[in-house]
Amino acid sequence: MQEHPFAQYLRALGKGPKLFRDLEEDEAEAAMAMVLRGDVDPIQLGSFLLLLRRKGETGAELAGFVRAAQSVLAKPDDTIVPDLDWPSYADRHRQQPWFVLSALLLAANGVKVLMHGIDGGSEGFAPTPAALDKLGIRPCTSLTEAARNLRAGNFAYIRLQDFCPELERLFQLRPLLGVRTAVNTFARDINPLNAPAQIQSVFHPPYRPLHQEIAIRLGQPRAAIFKGIGGEAQRSPMKECTVALVTDGETAEEQWPPRFAERLEATYQWRAEDLDPRFPALLWAGELDNPVAENAVIATAAVALKVLGRASTTADAEAMAEQLWQARPSIDG
Repeated sequence: MQEHPFAQYLRALGKGPKLFRDLEEDEAEAAMAMVLRGDVDPIQLGSFLLLLRRKGETGAELAGFVRAAQSVLAKPDDTIVPDLDWPSYADRHRQQPWFVLSALLLAANGVKVLMHGIDGGSEGFAPTPAALDKLGIRPCTSLTEAARNLRAGNFAYIRLQDFCPELERLFQLRPLLGVRTAVNTFARDINPLNAPAQIQSVFHPPYRPLHQEIAIRLGQPRAAIFKGIGGEAQRSPMKECTVALVTDGETAEEQWPPRFAERLEATYQWRAEDLDPRFPALLWAGELDNPVAENAVIATAAVALKVLGRASTTADAEAMAEQLWQARPSIDG
């Protein structure tokens, strides 16, 4: 029986404790291309994802996976390029996605923002699309539609299933495999319309330098990566935040101070929030009194303004974000 072409990648990852090795970036790209084309047996696919999970993915491997995913995207007819790419891939929010207001605040002030992600919502969760829906924003069905929305109103949201269904299917394997896989990591770096700046979050701090490496390997001009609330790009205003930056191939870190003088974690719990999807719209309209959520919106927008180059210091970015929030226009939901 002839060896399957994909077996070489499993052999590299699956040999004994002292014999396995990481994949080179071009190998990772070729392997993921086979996965996305459906040229891999289901047994091979499960083994591949779990071996990577057990070993720990490298920046080279993840960058290769991103390149493979980018190669299968249905590019839009419109060549518009967003200013900011905003991935939203924490599939099960147990707290409100206040960060959508940060993105809309930027859009209201001339920044073209493409937000993309997965809809893992079900009872007991607060998915991104549900909050956007109450703000009058529907998911785009293609990158062409997303480009039109960006040109018309500076903001677009598109689900992974509508611009890369081959990759979205890998997310569906989590209930079968029992763990998150590499797709949960590298999907955040796809940047489907090649925005020069990106803001993204990680679940765990050790992933910050990994995403910095991915950004550099992919030639991403500017990126800001931090540990956000629930794995989303939502900064907590109640604690200090370390933001890992990429600027033209150079890496750096910044420390952003909390926006409250007192510690509020004991009195305000993110996972105890009411998950009514109307609440972000009510906060924007000034009909909801929630200082923590309001400051989360401002704090997150400040990081975005900094990575966009609209502010030179963290203090300037905070002041600018607060000023924009106070002057926000009405939104018809």
